[in-house]
Amino acid sequence: MPKTPLHPSPPPLEANDVAIVGGGTVLWFVAFLVLLPFQGTLSDHGHGTWPWICLAGGLLGLIGLWYCRARRDAIARGRAAEAADRVTDGNGQDPATRSD
Repeated sequence: MPKTPLHPSPPPLEANDVAIVGGGTVLWFVAFLVLLPFQGTLSDHGHGTWPWICLAGGLLGLIGLWYCRARRDAIARGRAAEAADRVTDGNGQDPATRSD
């Protein structure tokens, strides 16, 4: 059977990670608040840890939100640095103001 030719990988998709992680974090906290009044009933049926699992998910989501914001800002700084490097030549001078 002949091998199929390899195609180059497509570029990665850009997504709003901060909004996605923020939405998930909010859902974990909402689930915690919804389950908290039923703590006694949940404990009677062997599910007393569910509210605390939701709280842990919300707290881990806050860490994820911090990470995604730091990553987004680092990507923006990297793109700004690349743009600045394209504007200037190798000597750090703007080609429009350079006198040869």
